[in-house]
Amino acid sequence: MDPMIKWIGGTTAAIALLFGGATVAAQLMDGDKPPAIEAAPVLTMEEAIPADDAKTDAVQSLQQPEMVSNPVVQAIPASTPKPTARPKKKDERFVIKRILPIDGPIKYGEWHWDDEGVPPGPLVMTVDLDARVISVFRGGYEIGAAAVLLGTQDHPTPLGTFPIMSKERHNVSEKYDNAPMPYTLRLTRDGIAVHGSQVENGFASHGCVGAPNEFAAKIFAIAKRGDKVIITRGETMSLGESIL
Repeated sequence: MDPMIKWIGGTTAAIALLFGGATVAAQLMDGDKPPAIEAAPVLTMEEAIPADDAKTDAVQSLQQPEMVSNPVVQAIPASTPKPTARPKKKDERFVIKRILPIDGPIKYGEWHWDDEGVPPGPLVMTVDLDARVISVFRGGYEIGAAAVLLGTQDHPTPLGTFPIMSKERHNVSEKYDNAPMPYTLRLTRDGIAVHGSQVENGFASHGCVGAPNEFAAKIFAIAKRGDKVIITRGETMSLGESIL
């Protein structure tokens, strides 16, 4: 019994398998297809690697700085006006108050002097190299004027303002053969001075201002150390202007 049953059982299993295979084949022949396997969707780079929104915002903030929409106006400090400089007050002692009434140019050897009624005041002398004239002012009043001898191109009379350094009544030039230089008012250490001289056409000095002896004596009598001699070229002054 047992072997027969086993054989029948085996046969039955084989028939069952055969029948099942026939059924599947029949289904295939009838056009029924097994369910299709869906293809995986194609992803973009952005979809495949999702972006980190926080990092993206940070990068964009570096690349595109935030613009200020509201205008910023810088305050300009108010400028402090500079104080107006006061005009320098003239020293009335040196303001020209009178010019001697002399007609025409002063000739060689000619001189003028008038100090009558002129009050005391500081003494200032001016020398114009172009006019070849020396003028003497006391307290702003012209009291003397004379034609003078001046230096040459080789020994020019210097321009500038020179205070009287010393006075020498009887002086001779050690440089130039002991030439007499009476009533010397020394202006520089190298020998430039105002002194008495024989003022004639065709003569010149070695840079000094040579005035007629009588005129030089009058200057010598009232001048003192520190009084100024102003030597200019072609400069003129009018009433009301300051000598210094």
